[in-house]
Amino acid sequence: MAGESGNISAKDILCNALAGGSAGAIAATFVCPLDVIKTRFQVHGLPEMDPSSRHGSVIVSSLQQIVKNDGLRGLYRGLTPTIVALLPTWAVYFTVYNQLKFFLRSHDDGDDQLSIGANVIAASAAGAATAITTNPIWVVKTRLQTQGMRPGVVPYRSMSSALRRIAHEEGIQGFYSGLLPSLAGVSHVAIQFPAYEKIKSYLAKKDNTTVDKLSPGRVAVASSLSKVVASTMTYPHEVIRSRLQEQGQARNNAADQYSGVVDCIKKVFRKEGIAGFYRGCATNLLRTTPTAVITFTSYEMIQRFLQQVLPG
Repeated sequence: MAGESGNISAKDILCNALAGGSAGAIAATFVCPLDVIKTRFQVHGLPEMDPSSRHGSVIVSSLQQIVKNDGLRGLYRGLTPTIVALLPTWAVYFTVYNQLKFFLRSHDDGDDQLSIGANVIAASAAGAATAITTNPIWVVKTRLQTQGMRPGVVPYRSMSSALRRIAHEEGIQGFYSGLLPSLAGVSHVAIQFPAYEKIKSYLAKKDNTTVDKLSPGRVAVASSLSKVVASTMTYPHEVIRSRLQEQGQARNNAADQYSGVVDCIKKVFRKEGIAGFYRGCATNLLRTTPTAVITFTSYEMIQRFLQQVLPG
């Protein structure tokens, strides 16, 4: 991570933005088809299975259904807003995170490591800043990925079309649908990043090296383990967030409407039970390991490279 010692410089900010945006774009493109399926599961539940393929994979069946109905293009619904959101997402996140680490760093243990409590605060504050900044783009991404499942709804033609229509039809409130569960989702990074940092520190000590010199394989281990733990523990908030973000396209069906987070939680529990809060969880976990490995390993390697080649 940039900014392990000293204040954040303009070079650090640039490296964080470029490395984070590049790594996120690579990972998002790789796992976009699974992300589309996961979002649809969260919002609409499991698809109807063809009796002849009931013993097959629900994921494979869903991929086939999307290709049949929307073509290969359907597998990449929402990719553009995802990538567009990644640069500000990572720029805001890593800048705030590293700046707060500078102010909160603990020297109690003598090795300049941040305490777990301070790391949780830094990760949570960075996550909240990121959620507030980028929520409108994630709303558009969710709508684009699920609109093919809403018969009778006039689809958005593009990301810009979605932005214009949401602003016109729903106002500023539409762009912040699902913000509260997104803020609740800060618990995800509050678990993931401290775990990631501690696992990296452990592996660095085990290899008798420093954190910024860990091999790509070690970074992959740290990122995958921390991501799996955080994803499993905080998954239900993603389902609530997706349903609140998507419901703007379901105005004609009162049964599909949620008045807020609490109402959404009650209705999901009443209709689907605990299982409803884990719709798409298997797909999400299937995404978790490769996404975390690609994103964090790419970020670390690109960031190290940029720190070397960019003038200070």
